[in-house]
Amino acid sequence: MDKLLIEGGRPLSGEVAISGAKNAALPLLCAALLTREPLTLTNVPSLNDIGTMLKLLAQMGVKVTREKVGASGTVTLDASALDNPVAPYELVKTMRASVLVLGPLVARAGEARVSLPGGCAIGARPVDQHIKGLTAMGAEVSVEQGYVHARTTGSGGRLKGARLFTDMVTVTGTENLMMAGCLADGETVIENAAREPEVVDLANCLVAMGAQISGAGTDVIRIRGVERLHGATHRIMPDRIETGTFLCAAAAAGGQIRLTQTSASYLDAVIDKLMDTGCDITLERDAITLKAPARPLAVSIRTSPYPAFPTDMQAQFMALNAVAEGTAVIRETIFENRFMHAVELIRLGADIKIDGNTAFVKGVTKLDGATVMATDLRASASLVIAGLVAQGETLIERIYHLDRGYENLEQKLAALGASVRRVK
Repeated sequence: MDKLLIEGGRPLSGEVAISGAKNAALPLLCAALLTREPLTLTNVPSLNDIGTMLKLLAQMGVKVTREKVGASGTVTLDASALDNPVAPYELVKTMRASVLVLGPLVARAGEARVSLPGGCAIGARPVDQHIKGLTAMGAEVSVEQGYVHARTTGSGGRLKGARLFTDMVTVTGTENLMMAGCLADGETVIENAAREPEVVDLANCLVAMGAQISGAGTDVIRIRGVERLHGATHRIMPDRIETGTFLCAAAAAGGQIRLTQTSASYLDAVIDKLMDTGCDITLERDAITLKAPARPLAVSIRTSPYPAFPTDMQAQFMALNAVAEGTAVIRETIFENRFMHAVELIRLGADIKIDGNTAFVKGVTKLDGATVMATDLRASASLVIAGLVAQGETLIERIYHLDRGYENLEQKLAALGASVRRVK
């Protein structure tokens, strides 16, 4: 199993291009299930989760064509021969986003059988909101032997438009129900909808395919169902979490970096907090430059749904605060069990106390390299940041988590002057 070896203590300097967003790409790949015509996606990142989703779609009968064009990838999906609306446990168990095939399959094929998902060990992320929404749209849904089995019962095999209110803000739930509503009979209204940029990116692609959607980016999304969607070409948005991770790495390790092919428009809460640490940040239309202070100041954060501070940046800011001047309070309100990286940061010399969903981080002047273990995707990123700062060598085990969400991470860090290499 691969590990990452980091020799810390080097400031970062230089320029690196940000990849397409994993959390936008996964639902966009599933959108191909809604049409018989080809859907072409550009700026597709090369990640393990993307590969898993493409395998899942291929076994359903989707023809997948994948090519590398420059720094980004292009994927064309042809679901005209869709013949197996099943998502088996073997493919779903490693990736929660597999549940995103549920809505499009029921809407297009009239039936779906999807294994209950797995993914990161950061707490329960139930699919009850997905099931509740599809049931309200007229689907007959049951959970049997670990699978969600849904089928349409109305005339013509179509879902019915409905008013849907989610009990909690759920990104995948919003995306699933929005895709289902595209081919439903009548209007579907999703209230308490997720407002994330990735939801907007999906809506933009669906509109390009002929869907009638309004309100994406607000908490009320309206979808007027159409009989069919057509093919389209869509460029995936830049990864805002990868962007934030590199900014945190430079803020902690020191130096000055410029990130290209990205935008600060999705990162207001993160940029504000980085400026509070003392970073000097310059924003361009599609680039961000960060100059780190001699030592960052501690900043307290509280995670909440977009546009507030993202839970996917919490671990990276814990690593930054570990070496900052002062004490920070970090409150995690989205997922339980998302402080598992704290124990590993403590192994490197961090001063962190956990009380329920709150972490108290007192900055120390230095961290020392050690062997640590990644527990989930964003926890992995926090350990990389800490390793860049720590004196001596840090060995990070279980980096398969990193490969799920960061494209060519060690190469990009090496281009910025870091000493990072993958070892077997």
